[in-house]
Amino acid sequence: MKARQLEKLGIPPSLTKAAKWLAADVRDATGMKPNEVKAKLEAIVADPDAYRDDEHFGELAQAIARSQQAAANAGDVQAEPRDEPVDWKQWGDDLEPQAVEQMRNACHLPVAVRGALMPDAHLGYGLPIGGVLATDNAVIPYAVGVDIACRMKLTVLDLPAKALESQTDRLINAIERETQFGIGAAFGKRGDPHGVKRREHDVLDEDWNVTPITRTLKSKAHEQLGTSGSGNHFVEFGVFTVDEAGAQALGLDSAGEYLALLSHSGSRGAGAAVANHYSKLAMDLHPQLPRELRHLAWLDLDRHEGQEYWAAMQLMGRYAHANHEMIHKHVLKNLGAEALAGVENHHNFAWRESHAPGSSDDNSSAEPREVIVHRKGATPASEGELGVIPGSMASPCYVVRGKGDPSSLRSASHGAGRVMSRKQAKQTYTWSQVNQYLKDRGVRLLSAGLDEVPFVYKKIDEVMAAQEDLVETLARFDPKLVKMAPAGERPED
Repeated sequence: MKARQLEKLGIPPSLTKAAKWLAADVRDATGMKPNEVKAKLEAIVADPDAYRDDEHFGELAQAIARSQQAAANAGDVQAEPRDEPVDWKQWGDDLEPQAVEQMRNACHLPVAVRGALMPDAHLGYGLPIGGVLATDNAVIPYAVGVDIACRMKLTVLDLPAKALESQTDRLINAIERETQFGIGAAFGKRGDPHGVKRREHDVLDEDWNVTPITRTLKSKAHEQLGTSGSGNHFVEFGVFTVDEAGAQALGLDSAGEYLALLSHSGSRGAGAAVANHYSKLAMDLHPQLPRELRHLAWLDLDRHEGQEYWAAMQLMGRYAHANHEMIHKHVLKNLGAEALAGVENHHNFAWRESHAPGSSDDNSSAEPREVIVHRKGATPASEGELGVIPGSMASPCYVVRGKGDPSSLRSASHGAGRVMSRKQAKQTYTWSQVNQYLKDRGVRLLSAGLDEVPFVYKKIDEVMAAQEDLVETLARFDPKLVKMAPAGERPED
C-alpha cells in the first residue's frame, strides 16, 4: 500500500512508512490478502487499544494509540485557520503565483503573527522558499525547511586572485580532496580514492541524546561531517572584489581583488532525518488542517514535541556550522593558506526575536514582543549584520550588511531564486549551450547537473535591486572554479 492510501485509512503520517513495510511483511508471512490487511488497519485505527497485543500489528497499534493521544492532548492548539491573513509584505515583482499563494496561506495560520516574502521567492513545501514567517510560541518544521540550517560561508584567503590562473590544478585538487558531493557522500568509506579519514570537531562531543531522533544520527553525522551533499549545494573558488568601505567592514587591510572560497550546504542526512520526523509529527498533531495548510503544521513550544524539535534544530545548526568549518579549514590547510576574513550565515532556520505585530508598514504604535521567526531560504538582515547572498555558478555573489528593516522582519533574500523546475531545466538545456556560456564568463565547472545551470535562476542583480531597502552591498564574489554534485544525484536542498 502507498503512503497516501495509508493516510486515508487514518494512519498518522509519521507512521505510514512503518505501516507500509509491516503490511508487506504480514502478507508474506500469513498469506493475508490486501483487502484483509486494509480492513485490519482500519480496525486498528478505529480502536488501537484493542490490538495492543496482536501478534503482528501490536507495536503499530501501540504507536497509533500514542499518536492519537498526543493529538487529543493538543486540544489547546487545534485552532481553526484565520478568516483573514495576518499582515505580510512582498519584495520583487513577477513572483510565482504559487509562491505568493503559499505565503498568503501561511498567514492564515492561527499561530501566525506577521510575514514577509523575499524577491527570490519560489514554490516550496508549506512555506515558499524566500518566505519569512513570525509565529506565536510555535515552530513549523516545514517553515524551517528540510535542510535545517542550510547556510553560506565565505573565506578570503591570503593568496592572490591570479592564483586562479597560475595554480588552477592545486585549487581543483583541494576542492576534490577535501570535500565530497552526493546524497551518500561520506568520509572514511572503503574505496575512497583520496583515503581521507572522518573529520573531527567539538560538535560531536555535544549531547546528541537531546531527542530520540538525534540519538540515532551521531554516526551518520560524523561520517558526513565536511561533505557538501547535492542539489544547489556547492564549493567554489573565485575573485573577491571589495572597496575601502567594504574592506574596513570585513577587517581587511585594503581594497582590491582577493582569492576567496565560498560554500553552500546544510546539515546533510542528519538534518533531513530530523525534519522528516518532526514535520510528520506536527501533521499528526493537527489532522484538522485543510490541505493547503497541511505542510504548515506547527509544534507548540510549551509542549515536549516542540521543545524536542527546537533542541534538535539548534544542534543541527551547530552541526551545519561545523560542516562548513571543516570544509574551509581543510581546503586552506591543503593549500597552505591562511584566512584573512570571513562571513557566514544560516538561511533555513528559526530564531527567537522581538518584533512588533500588526502592520508591516508602520509598527510604531505596536509594542514589540517575542516571536519565532522562520526564515526558509531567507537571510537574517538585522542592522549591521553581515550575510552572503549568492547568484548562480556564473553570476556574482554579494556580501551584504543588513539595514534592519522591520517590515521584512529584518530579512533579505538567500540567493537569486529558481525560475524553472529541475525537470524542466533538464528538458530545456544542453551542455553544449551551457559550456559555451560558462567559457565566455571564465568559469570552469568541475561537476554539476543540468538542473543547476545559470539559466534556471533569476538574475541576481535584479533581485538585489529589489531589496535595496533591506541590505547594502559591501563586496562581490565572482565564481571561477565551481563544484557541485554530479548529474543524477537526488537534490537535498
